[in-house]
Parts: sequence; structure tokens; C-alpha cells
Amino acid sequence: MKSLPKKEGQIMEFKASFDNDAIETLVAFSNAKGGTVYLGATDKGEVQGITLAKESIQKWVNEIKTKTNPQIIPDTEVLTIGNKTVLALYVPEYPIKPVSTRGKYFKRVVNSNHLLSTNEVANMHLQTMNTSWDFYQCPNVTVDDISLEKVKKVMNLIKKRNENFQFESEIEFLKKNKLLLPNNRITNGCFLMFSKEENILTTILMGHFASDIVIKDDVVNSNDILTQIDDVMDFIRKHISKALIITDKQVENIQQWQYPLDGLRELVLNMIIHRDYTAAHNSIVKIFPDHIQFFNPGVLPDTITIEHLYTNQYVSTLRNRQIAKLAKEIGLVEHFGTGIKRVQEMFVDYGLKKPIFELMSGGLSVKVFCKKGTQKTVEKTVEKTVEKTVEKILSIIVNNPQITQKELAEITGLTRRGIEWNLSKLKDSGLIERIGPAKGGYWRVL
Repeated sequence: MKSLPKKEGQIMEFKASFDNDAIETLVAFSNAKGGTVYLGATDKGEVQGITLAKESIQKWVNEIKTKTNPQIIPDTEVLTIGNKTVLALYVPEYPIKPVSTRGKYFKRVVNSNHLLSTNEVANMHLQTMNTSWDFYQCPNVTVDDISLEKVKKVMNLIKKRNENFQFESEIEFLKKNKLLLPNNRITNGCFLMFSKEENILTTILMGHFASDIVIKDDVVNSNDILTQIDDVMDFIRKHISKALIITDKQVENIQQWQYPLDGLRELVLNMIIHRDYTAAHNSIVKIFPDHIQFFNPGVLPDTITIEHLYTNQYVSTLRNRQIAKLAKEIGLVEHFGTGIKRVQEMFVDYGLKKPIFELMSGGLSVKVFCKKGTQKTVEKTVEKTVEKTVEKILSIIVNNPQITQKELAEITGLTRRGIEWNLSKLKDSGLIERIGPAKGGYWRVL
């Protein structure tokens, strides 16, 4: 005697009887990883049984066939559980997606059926055909709407990385990479990467907040996406803290930022390259005193969960294949599927906690945190170190006004450049002055 699974899930569901809801579930399974509907059981898995007439199974199979497009035909199996009859209807993952029923498209998500939006339907079909939105023609624009100078810059970047790279012209480069289509038309990806003017498709909202409700600075950026990478990083650097670390041994502009810049850049790259540019939302960057939040339109693929991001147990799925390919060729991306892992490692190595990933409002949110009081602590440390170094140099000059910079460097252990920097600061502050020439003169403490 067979038994039912213990509970509903990604690939199974219980139904008391056959109806349109059962067909919707079969469609949802077809658009995901396949699954089985068990007729004759409650949603808690309690077997109630189902009455099967002579033609019931064939009638239901035909109804499923006529109410789905493309047509799906489930495998059937009659089960006897505790003297009660249960009918199992199984469908595999359909190769050409999406499948619909009565004009609606569903997809299985965990243990429920998710009604697909228009964008999700389009993206599912493109993925099935092994292509993506950015390969398709961008409406109402031509090659005249892009900057060939920007194309040339990209070609030069590729040339630096690949000495065998050779194209006669920018137009030839675009054609070879399927960025330029017949009749002078261009792809969506081409327009996003090389547009002459700002355009609404690429808009990124950036804000610097004193608190959750008080904003100190905000920028709306709608440049081409390759330019945006540097634009976003410039905005971030402008509004996070940086300190110059000075020690008794060296004063070589050691910059200590609140966050690892390489990790932030990796997050910005992911945000721009993998954004769903068909969505109505904009990408958002919010900088707060103790954290930065990135929001990007576009949900994770079916095969990837938030837990997979933390554990790096996933295979990368590219939303924008054309954009991602060119990003890799110019060196913006080294290896697909490893960026999130490297970002986490960068923050941990920097002494910060790992970024927090969350699904929200049809997109992905990433929060990164700095140490509380980082800016004040670093500033106090630098101030004390500078003060100590200044006192040491002043003491040496008082005892030996004719001392040279070379001798100061040998005594203090600072580099020659470090001595020059400190002497310049002392002169600017009115603490010392130079009497006479560089050779033969002396220092006077004011």
C-alpha cells in the first residue's frame, strides 16, 4: 500500500477534487521543475479519496489538454491508500516556456502558485530560447542615437586585454557583437551601454541621508550604464569617510575608508549589469551614517535563493547576456558567479560583518554596514599620531636648528617625503620658519 508525501511543496500539491485550480497547479509545475497533483486529499495531506467513473480520467486529461497552451498532457496513476482512491497527475518541466491556462501564466514558488507578470512571462520565454532582452531591437532608436566615441573606448579597453583583438571600425565591432541589427537598428544592450543622451531606462536614484528621513544630498543619474559604474562609485566616495593614517615610520597617504571600495564596486557592478531594465522601478543607492543600501529591480532566478547567495551554492544565471559578455571582455567582470562570495570575503577581511541580502518590492536589496563610530575613532587616532610626530620633530629642531631633512629622516624613521610633509605643515601652521638657503641655513622655532 502506498502513502502520500507528508506535505505540499515545490513539486507536489493536494486537491480534494479536480477543478480549474488543479489545472493551474499543473501549469505552475510545467513552468518550474515539474510536479504532481494528488486528487482526493486535503491540503494537509489527509486522504479523503475520490470517486472515479469509467471515463473520468480520460475526460480530465482532455480538459487539461484543451485548457492549456502549449498543451500539456499529464501522466496518471491511480493509488489505493487505506481503501481509498487517489489519482496522481504528473507533469514534467515543459521545455518551451511559459505554459498558460485560460490566458494566465503561473509558476510554482515553494508551495504555492505565483501568477506571472507580463515582464516575468517575457523573461521566462527569453531564457527558454537561450537569449535575453538586451539582444532584441530597441524601439524608436538607431545607431545615430549612440556615441561611436564610447564604442571606441570600449574597443581600446578590449585591445589592452587582448593583443589579437582587431576590428576595422566601430560599426564593424557593433555588427560582430550583434549590437547593430539590419536597417541601422540597434539592440537594447547597445543603447544602454553607448547612448549619447541620458535615458529613463537606466535611471539610478542616489541619496545621502543624515537619518531615515533627513536627506543631505540626492542625485538622479541616467547616463549610459558603463559610465554609471564610475558615477555611482564617485557618489559613494563623496559621502563615506576616509582618513589618512600616519605612523612614526611612514606618512605615505595610507587611506582608510569606512568600507572596502573593491567590495562596494563589486556590488555596483552586479546592480548595473544584472538589473531588470524592463521593470518599472529604478535602482537605488542610499548612504546612511552606519550603512549603505543598494536596491535593484529584478527577482532572483527560480533556482537561486537568498540562502544560496550566502553559501555560494548556485550556478550564475545571466539576466542580460549581451551586457554581461561585453563587461567581461573589457575586464569589469572576471568570473561570473563568484562576485557575491568575494564581496562577503572582502567585508569580513575588512573587519566588517557580511552584507545582508533581502528580497523586496520585486527586486533585491543589499545592505552593508560599517563599524559604529568608525569615522570619529579614525580621526582621533590620526590626530594623536600627527601631534606626537610634530612634537618629536620640533624637539629635534630646537636642539639642532641646522639639521637637514636627511638627518631628520634618519632620526625619526620617517621617509624623506614624510619629513617634507611634516615640515610643510609646521611652516603653514606658523610654528617654524626657514632662515637662509636650503644649504647653509637653519630652522627657527617661532
